[in-house]
Amino acid sequence: MSRFFAVLIFIVFLVFISAEISSEASFVYFVGDASWYAEFSPGIKDTTANMETFDHDKMTCAIWGLPFDTILEVTNIRNSRSVLVRVNDRGPARKHFEKGRIVDLTRAAFDRIEDLDRGLVKVRIRVIR
Repeated sequence: MSRFFAVLIFIVFLVFISAEISSEASFVYFVGDASWYAEFSPGIKDTTANMETFDHDKMTCAIWGLPFDTILEVTNIRNSRSVLVRVNDRGPARKHFEKGRIVDLTRAAFDRIEDLDRGLVKVRIRVIR
């Protein structure tokens, strides 16, 4: 029962920030902004929320409301490039999340879908498993 409420709260929160949720066939997509973070970014700790050592060269991400170790496909809407990442951290920071940023990718993961100089990109996220 508590898992049901956790999922319900997550969906309500996404609607609150106006992130677009759409379903296509049997997939659920989240649409919003993605940014990147690295070991030298301000406020970044040595460990992630699940207590792994943070490594900006791994294909991981920070997102709210999905279990650790969930695999996501993150696709850049502008150029259709995508990357598979594993959830191992929580974020983005509340002030960014409330403005539509739905995921923080590691530097390496972001670099696969967009030039690092852009810093922020509109993405579609699909839960793989």
